[in-house]
Amino acid sequence: MDPSIKNVEMKNKDRFLGFADVYDQTRPEMPEYPIEIITRYLNKKANIVVDLGCGSGLSTTAWKNHCNAIIGIEPSDDMFLAANKKSDKNISFKKAFAHETGLSSDYADVVICSQSFHWMNPALTLAEVNRILKSGGIFAAVDYDWPPVCKWEAELAHKQLFYKVSCLEEEHKDLKDDYIRWDKNKHLSNIKNSGYFRYQREIVFANRESCDAKRFIRMTLSQSGLQSIIKHKPDLIKSALDEYIETIQCVFAGETMEADFCYRMRLGIK
Repeated sequence: MDPSIKNVEMKNKDRFLGFADVYDQTRPEMPEYPIEIITRYLNKKANIVVDLGCGSGLSTTAWKNHCNAIIGIEPSDDMFLAANKKSDKNISFKKAFAHETGLSSDYADVVICSQSFHWMNPALTLAEVNRILKSGGIFAAVDYDWPPVCKWEAELAHKQLFYKVSCLEEEHKDLKDDYIRWDKNKHLSNIKNSGYFRYQREIVFANRESCDAKRFIRMTLSQSGLQSIIKHKPDLIKSALDEYIETIQCVFAGETMEADFCYRMRLGIK
C-alpha cells in the first residue's frame, strides 16, 4: 500500500482516541427511517449487514431486529472496545479499516456508513464495498448535520465555537495536518462516479430525540475537531469552551426539550 495512504489511515484512526465513552453516551443512534427505506429498496429482510466505521456500535445495534446478522467494522482502538461490549449472537465487531475489511466477496446485502464515510478514502472504500456487496445490495452513507435543531441561541453558540475550532486549525497547521476529512457534499457524486451502482439518490429526513444541556454539551465534546485541540493544545480553546458551556446551561435552564437531528442519506443500489 502507498505509505501516504497508510499514514492518512493512522491519523484518522487515532483522532478518535480518548472519548469513546462521551461519544457512546450522547451521540444519536441510527433512526428507524433509513433502515425502513433500505429494507424497502432491498425488498426483503437483510441477511447480513456490514457497518463500516461503526464507532462505538450505536449504528450497528440499531439493525438488531432488522437483519439476521450484522458486523461492525472499526479501526480505532477505543471505539472498537466500546463497540465490542455490544456483541451478541447476531451482532459482532471486527477491528479493521473500511477498505480492508477481510470479509468474503459477495458477503453482504447492505453496507452502511453512519457519520463515518467522510473519514474514509472514497475510491478505496467504494471498491471494497463493491467487492463485499451482493448484486442487488445497497450501500448507504447516513450523516446528520450539526447542530441539532432545538433553540437558536444554543445552535448559534455551537456554530461560533466551531468557527473558533476551524480558525485554530487554520492557524496551527499541526492540528489540521492531524487528519484528512473528505467532503460530505461529494458523497453522492462519489457513489455515482464509482460506476458500481445502477441507481443512486439522496434522501433527506429528520429524527427527534430528547436533549438537555448536559447532553448538548457532551455531544459537542464528542466531535473530533474539538477533541483534537483539547488533547494537543487545550489552552487555545479553554476560554471559548468555558463560555460555550455557560451559554448552553443558561439557554436550557435545567429543562429537557425535543431536538431534531437533520439527516442526509446517500445510497446506491448495486
